Amino acid sequence: MEVILKEDILNVGKMGEVVRVRDGYARNYLLPRGLVLVANKKNLKGFEHQKRVIAAQRERVVKQAQGLGEKLAAVSLTIEVKTGEEGRLFGSVTNIDIEKALKARGFDIERRKIHLDEPIKNLGDYEVPVRLAADVTAAVKVSVVPEEG
Repeated sequence: MEVILKEDILNVGKMGEVVRVRDGYARNYLLPRGLVLVANKKNLKGFEHQKRVIAAQRERVVKQAQGLGEKLAAVSLTIEVKTGEEGRLFGSVTNIDIEKALKARGFDIERRKIHLDEPIKNLGDYEVPVRLAADVTAAVKVSVVPEEG
C-alpha cells in the first residue's frame, strides 16, 4: 500500500514522502494513529499543498528539537542506585530511570527516544543519546553513583 507520511517514521521515511508499506502495518498501526494518508488520487492532488504545510511543520519541529537539544546537552543527571561489591549495581539503570530523572528536571522526553544499547550495570559517567527528531540527537550526561545510607 502506498501512503503519504505526515511525520518522520524511523525505518520508513521522512515527513512528506510517498512510501510503500505493508497493508497490515498501514491499516493497523499507521492509519489509526494518524501518521499517514492513503496515497490515492484525491490525496495526491491535495498532497502538493500538504507538502508545503508539512515542510513548514518539519522546519518548526527541527528548530524546536534543536533548542531542546541545546538545553539537554547542558543537563547532567545523577542517579543514585544500590550497589554491591566492586561497584556492581543491584539491578541496572534503564531508559525508564533516565526518563524519570529528566521528568524531575522538567524535560518531557519519551523513553523510546532515549537510546541505551544495553542497561547501565556499573557506576560511572555515561553519555546517553536522545533522539529528538529525525536529524536531531542530543547527548545527556548521566552519572551513576552509589546510594548513601
